[in-house]
Amino acid sequence: MGVPSDDAVLIQKGTKSGEPHVVTVNCPDKTGLGCDICRIILDFGLYITKGDGRWCYVVLWVIPYSKLVVRWSNLKDRLLYICPPSCSVSFYLNQHSLTTSSSSSSKSCPVYLLKFFSLDRKGLLHDVTHVLSELELTIQRVKVTTTPDGRVLDLFFVTDNLDLLHTKKRQDETYEELHAVLGESCISCELQLTGSEYESHQGMSSLSPVVTEELFYSEISDKEIYSQALSPDVTKLKKANVTIDNSLSPAHTLLQVHCVDHKGLLYDVMRTLKDFNIQIAYGRFSPKNTGYRDLDLFIQQKDGKKIVDPEKQNGLCSRLKVEMLHPLRVIIANRGPDTELLVANPVELSGMGRPRVFYDVTLALKTLGICIFSAEIGRYSDQDREWEVYRFLLEENNKFQLANVVVRNQIVDTVRRALMGW
Repeated sequence: MGVPSDDAVLIQKGTKSGEPHVVTVNCPDKTGLGCDICRIILDFGLYITKGDGRWCYVVLWVIPYSKLVVRWSNLKDRLLYICPPSCSVSFYLNQHSLTTSSSSSSKSCPVYLLKFFSLDRKGLLHDVTHVLSELELTIQRVKVTTTPDGRVLDLFFVTDNLDLLHTKKRQDETYEELHAVLGESCISCELQLTGSEYESHQGMSSLSPVVTEELFYSEISDKEIYSQALSPDVTKLKKANVTIDNSLSPAHTLLQVHCVDHKGLLYDVMRTLKDFNIQIAYGRFSPKNTGYRDLDLFIQQKDGKKIVDPEKQNGLCSRLKVEMLHPLRVIIANRGPDTELLVANPVELSGMGRPRVFYDVTLALKTLGICIFSAEIGRYSDQDREWEVYRFLLEENNKFQLANVVVRNQIVDTVRRALMGW
């Protein structure tokens, strides 16, 4: 079985400032291919302005949404990596096994422990996260602790998207970039392949029943829609309409989504369809219009049939509506005498989580001038779903009295807007 050629992924850069770049992927199909493409696009800090696709021919118009430097050649390599091999009809008979092996291989990437000890300062955690993001090191777990004398011990468990961290050149580049941002505040910095210590950090401090209920509830009440699912214009309620129509095509079900735009919107739709094991024959992602987006998809079940079962239709529409209204959960709670910010990120059935969540949260807290006393990332299973949970213990300061309800709402709103790209 062959491998994808360079022509499987083409990137045409915009000729003028602000002009979208066009990313084209043309390769054999597999269930979840659209989700994998959108996750990588999001991981490179790119915003999809519009999209079009038929089976495995996908065209996306993208623009950078952050200050991160986009390494376009690396983006092409990452997209080529997830393209299924070319030729051989047997590929189509083994889509599931290929998808499974792809997920397994991504999970088997070597995990490295980056450990540094430094003097604390505002925005330190985000500055380090920014460097790791630009180096294309993915944060798998993190443990950040502030000592009583104002120093910080940071443990970052990372994987290398370039798979070069075993080389001295790549390690020296990482040390150099970290020392550049840490400066004289850096006391020590070490990088090593993990062993049993990674397994010991897989767990997470227990969540109280009250926090669990608020963070993972599946139903969205009218009150929640008003208080937490507001659009960028806080005077308007955020709306999400999801409909299914079987009358327009003899072989496919038409799925239509109309909702407020947000960063990663197309990824959120695609990962939901991937989890439901649904294939996409054709799709169009329309440009933003007055803050809203329209998405039209002609879909099938994996057996090649339309979705006609009312229970399956309702289940898919309900899940999509929840994901459109509230793709990430953000709350503030008390943890003993301390104030804790929690962010829950749904994990795909393949085990992959939404990228850059830690980056966006630390950026929002840095913008507010709030220091982080400790931070950790862990996994939590609730009923039939797995979540990636980010926990931050926040430090009191003169500007922000964390016991104040108005201040807490401001923090939650700022973090959510950073995550949603508003």
